[in-house]
Amino acid sequence: MLKVLALAILSTTTQISAAPAPTPQICTGPEYHQLDFWIGDWDTFEPDGSGASEARAHVDSILGNCAIHELYEQIDGLVGDSVLSYDAVRKLWQQTWVTNRGSLMVIEGAFKDGVLSLAGEMHGKDGKAVMQRVTWRAEGKGVRETSVRSKDSGKTWEPAFDVLFQKHR
Repeated sequence: MLKVLALAILSTTTQISAAPAPTPQICTGPEYHQLDFWIGDWDTFEPDGSGASEARAHVDSILGNCAIHELYEQIDGLVGDSVLSYDAVRKLWQQTWVTNRGSLMVIEGAFKDGVLSLAGEMHGKDGKAVMQRVTWRAEGKGVRETSVRSKDSGKTWEPAFDVLFQKHR
């Protein structure tokens, strides 16, 4: 009886510890690699690259190349976390960005001529919505991210930020 019980336990243990079958790669098309230029460990600077770094950003491909994850940490304590993903059905990129200061931004758009351009709304902790347009493009050995915002439903636009990402030293 003990021998049968031991074999049953061994059989169950073997089945549980067996590795699952590998999942086929789904996100293999060229669209999923359009932002490969941004993957890396970065310091951020003013657009001309001068001055001290204002933030550190870690940008990684995740979920089998199906998404890009950014963790952004500014020297003043602001932390932002985002996921960018390509929606193959709508043929659009989308980003959800959240900060430790209560902001949420959801934007979407397209990659064209080497530039990712996304637009949508940012909601601050005060609950007010601000329209936001953000672009990313490779620039030299770095990445340039710029943004403009509108507080009057798109009637007028003003610069929100202009950042140069350079490889972390």
